[in-house]
Amino acid sequence: MTNPSLSQRDLSVLWHPCTQMKDHETFPPIPIKKGQGAWLEDFDGNRYLDAVSSWWVNLFGHCNPIINAALKDQLDTLEHVIFAGFTHESAVKLAESLIEASPPGLTRCFYADNGSAAVEVALKMSFHYWRNWGAIKKTKFIALENSYHGETLGALAVGNVPLYKETYAALLMEVITVPSPDCYHRAPGESWMDYSSRRFELMENALRDHAESVCAVIVEPLVQCAGNMRMYDPVYLQLLREACDRYHVHLIADEIAVGFGRTGTLFACEQAAISPDFMCLSKGLTGGYLPLSAVLTTDKIYRTFYDDYQKLTAFLHSHSYTGNALSCRAGLATLEIFQQQDIIAKNRILAKTMAKVAARFHDHPHVAEVRQMGMIVAIELVKNKLTREPYPWQERRGLRVYRYALSKGVLLRPLGDVIYFMPPYIITEDELRLMADVAWDGIQLVVKG
Repeated sequence: MTNPSLSQRDLSVLWHPCTQMKDHETFPPIPIKKGQGAWLEDFDGNRYLDAVSSWWVNLFGHCNPIINAALKDQLDTLEHVIFAGFTHESAVKLAESLIEASPPGLTRCFYADNGSAAVEVALKMSFHYWRNWGAIKKTKFIALENSYHGETLGALAVGNVPLYKETYAALLMEVITVPSPDCYHRAPGESWMDYSSRRFELMENALRDHAESVCAVIVEPLVQCAGNMRMYDPVYLQLLREACDRYHVHLIADEIAVGFGRTGTLFACEQAAISPDFMCLSKGLTGGYLPLSAVLTTDKIYRTFYDDYQKLTAFLHSHSYTGNALSCRAGLATLEIFQQQDIIAKNRILAKTMAKVAARFHDHPHVAEVRQMGMIVAIELVKNKLTREPYPWQERRGLRVYRYALSKGVLLRPLGDVIYFMPPYIITEDELRLMADVAWDGIQLVVKG
């Protein structure tokens, strides 16, 4: 097997996600033969440092021996069973572990297949909760500008990245959109806390004007990942939690991308010392091994659905692979690694190293901002540093950095012209330096013309 032969077979049968397939006429997909630690290897022996954790899912490296062993053990006992009327140990133990680790008050766990499905579950649960209470006017949701919550229609509706949403606008429910607290737009000298606090006035106004018709507010805590890794201060979450309580509106925390240590704490909500009404989890939940998501919620919400069958209050959302035993066992092994190896403390050291290797980008004449939240660093390329005028999107300069980085053995898939580092937690200091060196050289190359 060679790279060209497998690429040719791929292009004759497959349609890849988030891809203009015509690009592959000149830059074919790279076939991966195996992975080990932070590295991927293709069929021609080329190696690539996975600096984006394979779309933010891989926490502890490819072919992690602990997760591998857990899955091999699970394979010998149970691969899957219908989760309506049946249960199994891995699903129960994972739910217990998630509840123990999550913010206080989240006591019930509902499994789904992926992040978008988790968001759909939370939206439907919130709407259905109010319906069970007789609050039939509550049918809308509030979301933030520049937010992203997935690709299914409900999740897409509460997102606000035009690239993903505009084509399907006619299919989507109406959502109340509030300007983001994204600190990229703060005034010179203004702190993150002051800017995010000031921006909350816009959310306060929306809640005051629409609370009677709103089921929930949905946010990505601290980092709007698919929205160019834009970041904001935890004070916004504190203010939002208080306002949602005051206006009798649910708070949905989409921690799909930011959960499991990405922002410096196990869950981003911890940095604001708040508990949402719903917390959506996926991506790192299984350490990058298998599809699984979970929605954690409160006993108060759970009890609103708990009644005699004839009352027709039950939550009937379902997935064929709900609570899949293999996925749950991978998730359980992932949480055990966090507990046994004190990963959050180790990540604090890694985050400092990431800040150190990214420091040189601050003064680059075509970098508007370098921002960091825990294990996420984003470098925003612009045409003019002073005015922050972006490059024309048609020039695809971020893509050119990506292609250069691959030629040097580093996987840096950008978000437009935002180059970011979101590596697995087992990355070494030398690997972090390599990642930053290649990113620097790639940026130097693409800003020349």
